[in-house]
Amino acid sequence: MTVRLRLGVNIDHVATIRNARGGKHPDPLRAAEAAAAAGADGITAHLREDRRHVTDGDIERLMAEIALPLNLEMAATREMLGIALAHRPHAACIVPEKREERTTEGGLDAAGQFAVLRPFVEQLSAAGIRVSLFIEPSERQVDAALRLEVPVVEFHTGRFAQVTGEDQVIELKRISNAAALAAKNGVEPHAGHGLTFDNVAPIAAIPQLAELNIGHFLVGEAIFTGLEASVARMRILMKAAR
Repeated sequence: MTVRLRLGVNIDHVATIRNARGGKHPDPLRAAEAAAAAGADGITAHLREDRRHVTDGDIERLMAEIALPLNLEMAATREMLGIALAHRPHAACIVPEKREERTTEGGLDAAGQFAVLRPFVEQLSAAGIRVSLFIEPSERQVDAALRLEVPVVEFHTGRFAQVTGEDQVIELKRISNAAALAAKNGVEPHAGHGLTFDNVAPIAAIPQLAELNIGHFLVGEAIFTGLEASVARMRILMKAAR
């Protein structure tokens, strides 16, 4: 059964531009409001250890002032757990994080870090936060997510976005198979990373996927067309793919 495909808009890189010079402009909250007006279903923000994107203050304002659900991307650290439990966003997506990386470079190794992740999943879930894991589209990682009893997984589409030709066909099949496996076992599959106007359609066409989370491309495109226009066009492309 095909489900309605939601769009979560990541506003991290609005904060990145602001942080380049300090001050308050451009405001991530204003970006969240523009995304909502253009048809976004949720807002995603990654509070990193080094605060290179959104800040603690941004999270406070987003929680207090936007009507859309907030998906807080976070590393599995005690600091981030405390922040998530204090704010209780709609969802928390546990992601891998390395200080030296420019952006998230791959999926979380849920299988290899099973024992580490379990208490984070349990405490977030007990607080009423919908937990997801940002993982590679593989049977091993989906199995670990099932054993951790998370309600959601988000598949890393970065490799799909980077390769072409037959390699991209193979990667698309991996994502499709992983989404089907997750859905079959009662876990809601999402996807994101590196998605653009040009490559979103094959991913959006995967019937089991319930949500795509897209940020960097939409913010970059907004320089030329405005954020509302870029989000609205992405919504149209996603709908057409279904």
